[in-house]
Formats: sequence, structure tokens, C-alpha cells
Amino acid sequence: MDKLKQIEAFTSAVEHGSFAAAALALQVTPVMVGRRIDTLEKRLGVRLLHRSTRRLALTEEGSVYLEHCKKMLTELDLAESAISAGQHQVAGHLIVSAPASFGRQHVAPYAPSFLKQHPGLKMSFNLTDRVVDLVQEGYDMGIRIGGNIDPNFVAVKLASNKRVVCGTPEYFQKHGKPRTLDDLSKHNCLAFNLQGGQQRGWYFNHRGRMVSVRVNGSLDCNDGELLHRWMTEGLGIAWRSVWEIQSQLESGTLVTVLDDYAIPEYDIMAVYPSQSNVPAKVRVFIRHLQEMYNQPGYWSR
Repeated sequence: MDKLKQIEAFTSAVEHGSFAAAALALQVTPVMVGRRIDTLEKRLGVRLLHRSTRRLALTEEGSVYLEHCKKMLTELDLAESAISAGQHQVAGHLIVSAPASFGRQHVAPYAPSFLKQHPGLKMSFNLTDRVVDLVQEGYDMGIRIGGNIDPNFVAVKLASNKRVVCGTPEYFQKHGKPRTLDDLSKHNCLAFNLQGGQQRGWYFNHRGRMVSVRVNGSLDCNDGELLHRWMTEGLGIAWRSVWEIQSQLESGTLVTVLDDYAIPEYDIMAVYPSQSNVPAKVRVFIRHLQEMYNQPGYWSR
């Protein structure tokens, strides 16, 4: 029998003065109240109550035990209230993982304004291009761009993410622009190599189906910011997300190629472990990011 139910039966019987009154308060039968108290006494090896047809009286051991039970039940109520409040109040510690460059440009900058709205909150960020295990590593939520999402996680779309192959005008003036996928073999392709990454091939949409094209280049790395720098220095061409290079596309310092073969957009998503009651700090921060990203012209800055 559940220990908590036994303790509740005991404290309620003392408080109300009879098994019948305790049963009414607990919405069980008087027999059930008596059975739970009997089990409790047998488990403890002591008598807690003197019982007569008229009244109940605490034994010496019962009085000591009652005080401990009251403290425990009070602490339990406080714990449940605190946890329940966490579903409605934005408070506590919010730990977020995000891709390094995207997190630096489009997630962490909105933490100060969010904290100003919710002063009872503390935030921590881990900006990394490694796909972290949110549960094992103790994160409340993560930001993901494309890729497969663990079925045990909930994914909420924050924005669309268009990806393009691009390079500098100077590079294309010197080497020409690739017009077909076969032309990529003639170009220095700067690949992202994290966990195999783009070294396995670049994916394109060709005649309605996804195809992988093996590419070659003199440089590859696992850091998107470094890859971007190499490309802007005219060292080669690369896949980049429009959120990262929009201003350079608008200024003409970067131009896109092979647009007819562009793969479907990768969604920018907030993910968190699936659970019935999502903490308010997670829900409200996701909504905060959505509001930022949905501002007119945001991605054209």
C-alpha cells in the first residue's frame, strides 16, 4: 500500500477525530482508512492510535510521528506548488543549445530583452555546431536547423531557412559560374565536415528528386564561420544559409549559383523533450523568438 496514502489516513484521522470523518475528507470508506492505518502501524512496528468506539487518542509514539508527518506533508505541498507555478511563471534557469553562428546572431541577442520582461529567470547558452543530446546533457531546449528530429522531442517551427550555393563575384569572374551539377567538378568547393557532413556530397533537387553530388576542394572544416570567411575571401564556393548572408547578397558581395537545383528549405526549429506539461520558460521563450523572426523584413537585415 502506498506510504503516502497511509500517512494521509493517519493525519486525517487525527485531525478529524474519527475514521468516518477522515474517510469523508479523503473520499474513501472508513474501512479503507482503518486498513491503511493498520498497515502503517505494522510497518513501523508501533501503535500510533488508541481507538475506542467514541474517540481516537494518540500514543506517545503517535504524537512524535504526527509532527514529522505534518512537516513532510507541508514540504510536499510547497514542492508541488513550486513545480506547478513553474508551468505558469517564467522563472528558474533556462538552458539553451543552438548552432554557433545562428545562436550568436539570432538567439542569444534576444536574451537581455527576454530577461528584462522576466526578471525571475536566469539563462545559459551553449553555442555549438555539434548536435547535443538535450536530455543527457541537461538542456531545456535546443535550436536546430534542418535534419532529423528525435521522435521523443517536440519540434516547433520558428522560421524557414533557405540555403544557397554562393561565392564572390571575383571568384566567378576568374573561374566561371557552374551552370549544371556536373560543372561542380571544376570548382573549389568548401565543405562542412562535421560528422561526415558535406564531404559525403552536396544535395540538390534534380528533376524532382534529391541527388548527391560528390565535390572536391582544397579546404574543409567543421566551423561554419570559418567556411564563410574563406568563401568571402574568394577561395571557393559553399552552401550557406540565407539568414547568414542576406546582407551580402543584397550588396552584391556574394552571388548565388545553381538556384534551379536548390534543395527544399530547412526549417529553423525549437526542440525540447516531449512532456505533458511544458515549462512556461520554454514556451514563452519560443514565442519570444517567433515574434522576433516574424517582424517584417527581419531576414533582410
